[in-house]
Amino acid sequence: MPRPIHCILLIDDDPDDNYLHQLVIEESGLCEVVKVAETGVKGLAYLRQTNDPDYIRPDLILLDINMPGLNGFEFLEQYGQLDESLRSSLVLLMLTTSVNPADSKRVAQVPNLKGYLPKPLTLENLQKIVNQYFNNTPELS
Repeated sequence: MPRPIHCILLIDDDPDDNYLHQLVIEESGLCEVVKVAETGVKGLAYLRQTNDPDYIRPDLILLDINMPGLNGFEFLEQYGQLDESLRSSLVLLMLTTSVNPADSKRVAQVPNLKGYLPKPLTLENLQKIVNQYFNNTPELS
C-alpha cells in the first residue's frame, strides 16, 4: 500500500533530533523517504537541485527555528523567493523547542508556513499532519 507522504525533508542542525525524528517517521509507516539537511543553506540547496539523480521532491518540510548561520525564519525568507514550481504542493511546518511567544506570532505571519509543532516529533503529531494535509490516507496501526 502506498504511503501518504512520499518524502519528508528535515532541516535541523541537531543530529540527535534528526535521528529521533527519522526513527519516529520510519516507525509510523507514513513516509517512504526521509532526507536531512543540517542547515538552512543545505535545505535551500537541496530544494534547488532538481536535476540531481538523488533528488526527491519533498511533500513535507519540518524546519527548526534556532539554527546557526541561517535560522528558520531566514530560511523562510529565501524559500519564499524560490520559483513557485519548487514551492507548490509542499507542506512546510516549524518543528522546534522554542517557547518564545514572539516566534509563535511570527510563524502566524509567514505565508508559506502551515504551522508550528513542538519538538520532539511524535507519532500522534505525524498522524495529525497526515490527516490534515494528505487526503485519503491510512491511520497508524
